[in-house]
Amino acid sequence: QGQLMESGGGSVQPGGSLRLSCAALGYTQSRQCMAWFRQIPGKEREGIAVMYTVGGRTALSKLAESVRGRFTISQDSAKPSVYLQMNNLRSEDTAMYYCALNEYCGHSNWYLPRTYNTWGQGTQVTVSA
Repeated sequence: QGQLMESGGGSVQPGGSLRLSCAALGYTQSRQCMAWFRQIPGKEREGIAVMYTVGGRTALSKLAESVRGRFTISQDSAKPSVYLQMNNLRSEDTAMYYCALNEYCGHSNWYLPRTYNTWGQGTQVTVSA
């Protein structure tokens, strides 16, 4: 099943950058759907990025409209790990960020929390002047 270990959160000024990392420990399946979600207290968890690889090949890579053009998702399927490079951060990006993993996902469900059976502990990102 695997266990997810996240790192890379912190505090940054508007316009700054952060890079989040997530490692799937003990996961050995050739299919990996790894996604990033974020959540503000009192709001639903938002799917912002996904990368789905099958046998080392990218089958799906998506960014939510709210982060497109500023965030980039990448993956090392051999480890496996997923990374979220966040540039030009805004105050509205402040949230707890979670990594999620499932063996399968698709265009119609990658952004839904119920698609994933394994979650990281979360890492806080705070953007403020």
